Amino acid sequence: MGTFNPSMQKATLASVDRDVHGLISKRTAELDGVSVTEVIFAPGARWSNDLKAYAGTELCELPHVALVLDGRIAVQMADGSTEEFAEGDVMLLPPGHDAWTVGEVACRFVEFSRGNDYYA
Repeated sequence: MGTFNPSMQKATLASVDRDVHGLISKRTAELDGVSVTEVIFAPGARWSNDLKAYAGTELCELPHVALVLDGRIAVQMADGSTEEFAEGDVMLLPPGHDAWTVGEVACRFVEFSRGNDYYA
């Protein structure tokens, strides 16, 4: 069996420029095989208003695994089911959803992914 020798890696989100689409912004730090993205939904942000045209799909078709750090976000799946996530919640969202900020506080979460996304 081969030997796996992982190397320690470090990236700093604060050193990455934000990519902004309407009321939604993100910045991504790249590690070997893993992207770590800080996403901020400002008050009033909604995926279908701010990113739909850019993504070119009716709903967000990316899966997400994320930890909510601040605020609240609501998510609605294509079947109409909804869920709210708040500070400290870990969310796993399958493709086919819309999402929006709940309340007057920005929602900030950190997402972990592999591969490309269409915010890049």
